[in-house]
Amino acid sequence: MMRANNLSRLHVPQSPNKHRIMTEPTEKPALPDHLSADPRSPHHHPAIFEHDIGIRLNDKERNDVEEYCISEGWVKVPVGNSRDRKGNPLTIKLKGKVEAYYR
Repeated sequence: MMRANNLSRLHVPQSPNKHRIMTEPTEKPALPDHLSADPRSPHHHPAIFEHDIGIRLNDKERNDVEEYCISEGWVKVPVGNSRDRKGNPLTIKLKGKVEAYYR
């Protein structure tokens, strides 16, 4: 599951009619080939993180994926609780068959 906690920093303007009832379900955007949970990355798409995303690597469910690329066949996962000097988690790249889907 990609981390959605980065979305708490985004400002969402309130609509004038707060009590509007939604009649149509929101359509989910297509999952990109390359997606990152880091908001500073050019591969970060906040609209996708509004939905729950699942990642499979070699037919096994992964819940700790920070970034993935389907065409190149890799995912980046954090290594324990280690952090770099800027406070970002240290990651390793695992290679294999990658599948992304909405839950």
